[in-house]
Amino acid sequence: MVEPGKPPPRKKARKERNRGKLTGSCSIESMDQQIWKEFPEDLFEAVIARLPIATFFHFRLVCRKWNSMLTSQSFSEQCAQVPQPQPWFYTITHENVNTGAMYDPTLKKWHHPTIPALPTKLIVLPVASAGGLVCFLDIGHRSFYVCNPLTRSFKELPARSVKVWSRVAVGMTSRRKSAGGEYNILWVGCDGEFEVYDSRNNSWARPGTMSSNIKLPLALNFKSQTVSINNKLYFMRSDPDGIVSYDMVTGVWKQFIIPAPLHLSDHTLAECGGRIMLVGLLTKNAATCVCIWELQKMTLLWKEVDRMPNIWCLEFYGKHVRMTCLGNKGLLMLSLRSRQMNRLVTYDFSTREWMKVPGCVLPRGRKRQWIACGTAFHPCLAAVA
Repeated sequence: MVEPGKPPPRKKARKERNRGKLTGSCSIESMDQQIWKEFPEDLFEAVIARLPIATFFHFRLVCRKWNSMLTSQSFSEQCAQVPQPQPWFYTITHENVNTGAMYDPTLKKWHHPTIPALPTKLIVLPVASAGGLVCFLDIGHRSFYVCNPLTRSFKELPARSVKVWSRVAVGMTSRRKSAGGEYNILWVGCDGEFEVYDSRNNSWARPGTMSSNIKLPLALNFKSQTVSINNKLYFMRSDPDGIVSYDMVTGVWKQFIIPAPLHLSDHTLAECGGRIMLVGLLTKNAATCVCIWELQKMTLLWKEVDRMPNIWCLEFYGKHVRMTCLGNKGLLMLSLRSRQMNRLVTYDFSTREWMKVPGCVLPRGRKRQWIACGTAFHPCLAAVA
C-alpha cells in the first residue's frame, strides 16, 4: 500500500537494476585474461567463421593476428563447413566508377569498400563471380582482374593470347566447393572466338572450337548476365532466340533454340537451385510489368511463374522504363529507372518475395547514387584470388 501523501515508488532503470547484480560477480572486464590466452585456436576460428559477414569489417581492425588468420588454411577449412550465405551485390555507380558499393540484403545495408590494387585510370566493371571472388574487365575489353571485395585479395590476370578487343560475354565457375578453391573464367565473342583461364596454372587456353551446328555470329545478349550451374555456363543469344552453353569439364558447346516471350525487353538469365530462370520487362500498350519465367526442360519453353505486384507496376504506367539486372544468383537485384524514377528492388526466388532496396548513399554524403552495373557474389572470407 502507498501511504497517503507519498508519491508512488519510482521504477528503476534497467541499468540501475543490473548494477547490483554485476557487483560482486565476475564481469566481462574483470575476467581472467589467462582464460582467453588458453582458448583453443581451432575453436576460436570456428566461432569467427560463423559470425555474420558484416562483422568482418570491424573484426579485421582489431589486431594483426586476427587479420592474418583470414589467410590460414585452417580458417579456410572452417569456412567450408559453414552453409553458403545469401548473396551480396557488388555494384558500380555512375558518380564513382572507380569505387564499388556492396549491398548486404540480410541487414539491408550498403558498404563502400576500397580495393587499392584496382587501376584508377581505367573504368573497370564487375562482369562475373564464383566462390566468393568477383571478376572485373576494363571497359576497353583488354584486361581481366579477380578480387575478393571483402579481404582485398587481388590478382591481375595475364594477357589473353587471342587479341579480340570487341565486346565479349564472360562467365566464371569455381572448381571446388571448398572455400578458396580454384576457378575458371571463360570469355566468348560474337564471332565464336573464346578462351578459358585456369587459376591452377595462371594462363589462358583455347581447349577447342565451337560445334558447327551453332549459328555464327552468336548475336549475344550483353544485357543478360551469364548463369553458372554445375560447371556449365549459359549465355543468352538472339537470331535465333535461345541459349548457348559451355561445359568447363568436357569443353563442349551446345545450342538450345528457345522462343522468347512476346513484348519482352531488357531480359536476362538467372538461376535458382539449378533451375534456369528468365526475368524481363513485359510491356503492352502503356502498361509495364516485371515478370519471372522458368525454363521447362522437357519442352524448352519459358513458363511464367511470378510477376511484380500490381501496386508497384502502377508506378511504371505510361513511362519509358528501362531495367538492369545487378545480380542473378538465387536473389535478383533489379535497377528500374526512367526520367522520373530510379528504383532498386530485390526478388527472392525461393520465397517469391519482392523487397525495395534503400538508396545507395556515400558515407558522409546525402546524394543518392545511380547504380550503373553489378553482379551478385557469395561472400567468403577465405576466398583467395
